[in-house]
Amino acid sequence: MNLPENLKYTEDHEWIRVEGKEAYIGITDFAQKELGDIVYVEIETEGETIEKGEVFGTVEAVKTVSDLFMPLNGEVLEVNEELEGEPELVNSDPYGKGWMIKISIEDESQLDSLLSVEQYKEVVGA
Repeated sequence: MNLPENLKYTEDHEWIRVEGKEAYIGITDFAQKELGDIVYVEIETEGETIEKGEVFGTVEAVKTVSDLFMPLNGEVLEVNEELEGEPELVNSDPYGKGWMIKISIEDESQLDSLLSVEQYKEVVGA
């Protein structure tokens, strides 16, 4: 299982890559493998400010639909438009081209509540 050291993780299987006061968010390699082939990503929250723990979109696989949870309070600045035509990027490159949203971070202290790679490995039993 691919778990980059430079990311933070949530118990809901989202990852977050912080770049200054902004961050990219997607789902983990573990999550995409559990879901199977991703056929659709629906995110209609661009421009909205979303609280930590709230749903920012959904991801649809062949057999299931799963909510995507916001790891931090923030405004959704950008949605990865490539996923509209190529949702399978979430499967093939979950930490790169398969990112889902870019946000502005409202409260940097919330970063402390996210999981390190070691803590996330404990959650998924890796």
